[in-house]
Amino acid sequence: MDLTVTNGSGEPVDPVLERFHLLVNAPALFNALTTALELDLFTALSGRPASFDELLGTTGLPPHSLRVLLHAVCSTGLLVRRDGRYENSGVAEELLTGDGPDSWRDILIGWREVYYPAFARLTEALEAGTNTALSAFPGHEATLYRRLAHRPELEAVFHRAMTAFTLRSVDALVDSGQFLTTRRLLDVGGGDGATSARLVARHPALVSTVFDIPTVSRLARRTTAPDLGDRVTVHPGDLFTDSFPEGHDTVLFSHVLEIFSGEQIVTLLAKAYDVLPSGGRVLVYGYNVSDDETEGWYSARLSLYLNALASGQGMAYPACDYERWLRQAGYGQVRTLKGLPYEHGLHIGVKP
Repeated sequence: MDLTVTNGSGEPVDPVLERFHLLVNAPALFNALTTALELDLFTALSGRPASFDELLGTTGLPPHSLRVLLHAVCSTGLLVRRDGRYENSGVAEELLTGDGPDSWRDILIGWREVYYPAFARLTEALEAGTNTALSAFPGHEATLYRRLAHRPELEAVFHRAMTAFTLRSVDALVDSGQFLTTRRLLDVGGGDGATSARLVARHPALVSTVFDIPTVSRLARRTTAPDLGDRVTVHPGDLFTDSFPEGHDTVLFSHVLEIFSGEQIVTLLAKAYDVLPSGGRVLVYGYNVSDDETEGWYSARLSLYLNALASGQGMAYPACDYERWLRQAGYGQVRTLKGLPYEHGLHIGVKP
């Protein structure tokens, strides 16, 4: 089957040119998508096409405004118009109609409210070599994660987005086979405990300690820990200045180390090494840019966000970097499971 894209004259279209046209229009279309999500447009169309007049009642928009919005969302292919009625595409039906803890609605609205405004200052941040977009947030702390404590409502939006995307990507970690012999897990930078909750639900013999900064630990105590009894406990602390809790046979860094520089990553891996027993393992799960650092949309977005806003450093490092840092921190039997969903990898090291 020939899938070559052609123009109106039947001539092949350069796929890079097609991507260029998408990119230059993407910011506006992304915001049309989040608006449609806020108006519950995809949910209203779930399993039932609707006319323009019906959608007027559903959204409450003025007719011209609805016309503009529907055009924008239809142009992405997420909505389809047939015989004067609108319906979800298959992708929209699958990804955009749910309201569970892994909702793409929470992910995309979190990115809109926190991530994407910072990209307007990307040139400034890269030239300065630090996260200059952080100045839009109150406080004097050096990272977004700590400054969000001054804006609790936005912090909640941010962590809903983080949790939802974690749940979208974490099953590859949970199903990796690396937790079959784990009994006591230390989940460093474990946020609101969503990863630990998924792990203990899948592995009945496993208990986990979530180690994160105090404001995030309070969130975990309110949301995740109460439902899991003593199988998930919360231990607040600073990753760099406080000692890691002892008594664990596995240390997990999930979506954490990419925030930091290579030197800081080695420091954290060494701290994990110090509290592990002989034969204990460290697991690093997160985004990996391709080995030649030329591919990966999600990895590119994350790396730009980290440097413009979150920490002013770090990136979605290639697997070879993590393997080198694991060996530098003293681990043996270092290996990587590659090709996991959403450009993820799982890096494994064992303390001799």
